[in-house]
Amino acid sequence: MTTDDKFFGWVDAHLNDNPATLRLKYSRATADMDYPAAITQIECRRKFGKKLEATLASCPHFYFPSVLAGEQATSDALAAFHASFVPEALPAADLTAGLGIDALHAARRASTVTAIERDADKTEALRRNAAALHADNLEVITGDCIEFIDKALAEGRHYAAIFIDPARRAADGSRVFALADCEPDVCALMPKLSHLCSLLIIKASPMLDISHTIAALTPAPAAVMAVGTPTECKELLVLVDFAKAATTSLIEAVTVTGDAATTFAFTAQQEKDAPDAPLMADPAEGDYIYEPSPALMKSGAFKLLAARYGLSRFHPNTRILAAKTAVDAFPGQRYRIVKVMPYASKVIKRFAREYPTVNVAARNFGMSADALRAKLGVRDGGTLRLYGITDAKGERLLILTEPA
Repeated sequence: MTTDDKFFGWVDAHLNDNPATLRLKYSRATADMDYPAAITQIECRRKFGKKLEATLASCPHFYFPSVLAGEQATSDALAAFHASFVPEALPAADLTAGLGIDALHAARRASTVTAIERDADKTEALRRNAAALHADNLEVITGDCIEFIDKALAEGRHYAAIFIDPARRAADGSRVFALADCEPDVCALMPKLSHLCSLLIIKASPMLDISHTIAALTPAPAAVMAVGTPTECKELLVLVDFAKAATTSLIEAVTVTGDAATTFAFTAQQEKDAPDAPLMADPAEGDYIYEPSPALMKSGAFKLLAARYGLSRFHPNTRILAAKTAVDAFPGQRYRIVKVMPYASKVIKRFAREYPTVNVAARNFGMSADALRAKLGVRDGGTLRLYGITDAKGERLLILTEPA
């Protein structure tokens, strides 16, 4: 790995150049410069500069072993949130370290962090980056995490917290939808992990079903968190406290924005017991639409959310909420209704002439947002948002809104 001042001086000098053009010109490594590796640094800084802004600011010569490693890495914002669960001044481990962003953030709180990663290029990069960041309490091991678990148990090791991020695709590249189908199988490893750590932190795919995930783990998790940004649900974060058995799993929708995180917490029983929200029969101009954050949408707390904020539904299966008045502090987006139109041929034919650019969303509409956009002949963009919904009468409506 060539990471001397000359290497990063070249990276800095070409940071604004097109990586594809650079690859055509500098296709091979030479005796004095590994050009392909240097171009990878440029591409990663362009692609992941915002995602890893804090890390790159602290370590300008941070080394990326590949673009894929950057794509798979946890963002700084999520890594800081993950690290908040690590007990201070106690040992921790990351069994699937990858690029090591979680391990580097955890090292700021833990007494020591042991990072295990089977990809040698990633572990070499993590050692180099840890040294550059003066994370002297971070030990990096190249190897398989299952073998490490057996060795650590034989040596009598114990960690206050352990992270594990099982691979979310099968060997053939297809997506998996159950925790037991991920690699490694955390469900099968639970007996061993219960002896190795006090707190297990599982970073799982947001595609996994929350109820199924809770049922698959013994002991039951203390909490299952749908964690996301204002625009996307990123993961399920599962906390298993071996030191204190949980009788009921808390479900949390967590939206991380910068250094802050907002949380909506509930239990499955609370959602089940919540009253059905009243139906809004005739939405009109001046009313409000409330779209839950992606994490809340994943959590499934629709009845409870409506009850807590005094909101109505358009239809039992239409997953947005509504009210005649503005409600403050709603955990999501609020839009004011500008116009309500029937989904009829005369509306469809003239819609694009009046609104050629509008952001389209479909909720229980019988077609996707892409299909509706094509049907109307509009382009995404601007500030207006169009909802295609099914209303309380079972009829399809087009509701044009603006941010409120």
